Amino acid sequence: MTQRDLIHPVILCGGSGTRLWPVSRAAHPKPFLALTGETSLFEQAIMRVSEAVCFTPPLVVAGAAHVDLIERQIAPLVAERGGYRLIVEPAARNTAPAIALAAALLDEDAIMLVCPSDHHIADPAAFLEAALSAARLARQGRLVSFGIEPVRPETGYGYLQRGEPLEGGHAIARFVEKPDLARAQAYLASGDYCWNGGIFALRAGTFLSELARHRPAMAQAVSEAVAQGRGQEHVFHPEAAAFAAIAGESIDYAVMENTAVAAMVPARMGWSDIGTWAALGEALEESSGEAATADGARELHRNVARGKADFVDSSGVLAITDGPRISAVGLEDVCIIVAGDEVLVTSRAGAQQVGKLPGAREQ
Repeated sequence: MTQRDLIHPVILCGGSGTRLWPVSRAAHPKPFLALTGETSLFEQAIMRVSEAVCFTPPLVVAGAAHVDLIERQIAPLVAERGGYRLIVEPAARNTAPAIALAAALLDEDAIMLVCPSDHHIADPAAFLEAALSAARLARQGRLVSFGIEPVRPETGYGYLQRGEPLEGGHAIARFVEKPDLARAQAYLASGDYCWNGGIFALRAGTFLSELARHRPAMAQAVSEAVAQGRGQEHVFHPEAAAFAAIAGESIDYAVMENTAVAAMVPARMGWSDIGTWAALGEALEESSGEAATADGARELHRNVARGKADFVDSSGVLAITDGPRISAVGLEDVCIIVAGDEVLVTSRAGAQQVGKLPGAREQ
């Protein structure tokens, strides 16, 4: 690749990960935790885009509360690559404004690879292959989403329906919200749908023009926030009042579901958003070679432990503890989490509701 062809990684560090309470806390949230290995999800995200022949140094978008965590974790990883850039959001306004900030600070022809900082990807080589394919489509004026090849009828993710074939991918025929189980099973059987993975390849100028077409007020406010912002070495602070005036919205709702140039590349890369304790359990099972079957069926004795844990006549139990022993007897599809003086017990089916607990909301 020439310098002009390099891909610009944009790493989004937003959200508090309340569904992973009590381990994920406001002061030390999900991206900065070592949930799937010895390094944090954020560190893994940075390392996936560290190949200098493909990527520029990363551009990170985050809130002020986590700047110290970011700088501490990223510095050793980019020391030999010319460092990194950091945009400090004055307020949380969801993904569309965050991505627009990054796009406004790059050349209009820059190809951005937008990655959440808190996802797990078991196969970095497959990720890189998908990123290169997506970048080629982005250079042709497409706004490209990673379509995660589904391995089970998942009801917790949105879906993308494949449209007309494109070089290395497909147009997106439609976006589908989280389905019920019957529809998820039908999507899986059809072979025409992928999970919406929340990873995007975008030409900066194309994204900003589509944002201006579909969300003109947001585009104008981002432009003002950047024009009136201030920079300190590698850190940029958008103007607070202009940015705070934005009505927050995701890139999916603001742009991708409205644009005529949406595309997708298929990616089978061992992806998980680690959105719940149940999702973490599945990711840890897959990394140990005990992945769920395509129809979602579970095998006996698929227990996962981090810390001291014992299991008797139990299956599908995730046990994570930072101290006391967890002992599970006669349980199935349960998550047991011990962190400090907090204990969480939830069924896997109920794990989506953890963020509604008083402890998670009171951080």
